[in-house]
Amino acid sequence: MGITRITSLVIVLTTATALAAFAQEGTLQDVKQGAKKAGETIKDGLETAGEKTKEAAETVGEKTKETAETVGKKTKETVETIGEKTKEGAKTAGHKTKKAVQKAKAEATGD
Repeated sequence: MGITRITSLVIVLTTATALAAFAQEGTLQDVKQGAKKAGETIKDGLETAGEKTKEAAETVGEKTKETAETVGKKTKETVETIGEKTKEGAKTAGHKTKKAVQKAKAEATGD
């Protein structure tokens, strides 16, 4: 009867050791799966962030281009307006100068 108890004890211990090893293997597989899922989630997050950054950069580029075009148009309009005003001012000044010269001549010859 003592040998059967020892044999039974050895079988129980062997079975317990085997179950513990399988449990550890299962836990290790769970950890591997969790790490793989976490890695995939991080990868997906980085890809999404990269796409969003690219979209934002494209939008900024478009807005910058539009702004530059608008500034260019406004600058051209301003230069044209200043040119017209300068031309008008020069004509007015020329007419006033011409009248002043004629007046001065008339006064000089009349005196």
